Amino acid sequence: MKNDLSGMEPQILWGYFNEIRKIPRCSKHEERAAEYVVAVARRLWLDCKMDDAGNVVVKKAATPGKENVPAVLLQSHLDMVCEKNKDVSHDFARDPIEVVVEGGYVSARGTTLGADNGIGVATALAIMEDLDAVHGPLEFL
Repeated sequence: MKNDLSGMEPQILWGYFNEIRKIPRCSKHEERAAEYVVAVARRLWLDCKMDDAGNVVVKKAATPGKENVPAVLLQSHLDMVCEKNKDVSHDFARDPIEVVVEGGYVSARGTTLGADNGIGVATALAIMEDLDAVHGPLEFL
């Protein structure tokens, strides 16, 4: 059993999930998670916008020769259900989620993991960063 996500494959996906699990993001309090997605998109020089409600849309241009392929939209949500066991001291407004990796499975120590839909956000971020994939226009919501 280990308490971190290092060495998990694909590394880019788990690296992003590792960052997301550290960001408090209970329902109605996803601001920091939205800001993180915007920061990653800007670092990657992607077109990105956030509205007043905190919804983020990122656009990634098609690879050369795929500009006329229909666009694909990948959607995920930033918030998580914040629940903990009665005997666990955890402040969801401040504390990162403590992960446990055992037998090839990832879980959290006494709290919800936030994989719904943190892993979807991590997947979107990994696809945003992938320079090798051949694709039409991509949008991430």
